[in-house]
Amino acid sequence: MTEVATTRRSRLTPEREAELYAAVLDLLREVGYDALTMDAVAARTRSSKATLYRQWGGKAELVVRAVRHGKPGTFDGTDTGSLRGDLHALVVHEDDCTMEQNSALMRGLAMAMHSNPDLRQAFREQLIEPETAAFHRLVRRAVDRGEVRADCPALDFVVHMMAGGFVVRALMEDQPPTQDFLRSYIDAVVLPALGAPTS
Repeated sequence: MTEVATTRRSRLTPEREAELYAAVLDLLREVGYDALTMDAVAARTRSSKATLYRQWGGKAELVVRAVRHGKPGTFDGTDTGSLRGDLHALVVHEDDCTMEQNSALMRGLAMAMHSNPDLRQAFREQLIEPETAAFHRLVRRAVDRGEVRADCPALDFVVHMMAGGFVVRALMEDQPPTQDFLRSYIDAVVLPALGAPTS
C-alpha cells in the first residue's frame, strides 16, 4: 500500500508537491483541521479534488504529509559529537517566529486528533513513531559515547521530558517555546536528569 501511494505521489514534481503542502499548512493555520476541506485545498492550489484524493487518499494523510514536509530537520541528521550539542542543534532548526507558528499549528492538530482517529493514526505512523525512534537513536549514541549511563532510569522518559517543555510552555504558560527557553530547559532539566554534561 505504501509503495502504491508513493508511486501515485511521484507523478507530482517536488516543486508542485511543496507548493501543495505549503497551501495546506496555510489553510490549517487559517481555519483549523475540522474546517479544512479537500474542496478548499483544491481551490487554493488550483487542483482537482479527484487528484488530491488520488495522490493522498484523504484529508488526514494530506495534512500529516504536509506537516512532515514542513518540518525543518530530523533527529537522524543531527550528530555533533555530544548529546548537549545534538539537542541544542535540534533547537536551532527553527527560528522563534517559525516555532511560534508551528506551536500554534500543532496545538490545533492535537485537539483535532481527539475526535479524528484517522488523523491520530496517520500522525502516529508517519511522525510520532519515526521521530521517537530517531530520537532514541540520538540518545543511544550518547550512551555509546559514555555520556549517559546505560542504566540511567531517566532514559525511558527523555521523549516525555522534551515534549513536556513544549507542551507546558505553550498550553500552561500561553507562550510559544523559543530557542533560548528550550536551550535553558535542556541544560537545566533534560541533561541533568540523564547525568550528561551540561557544558
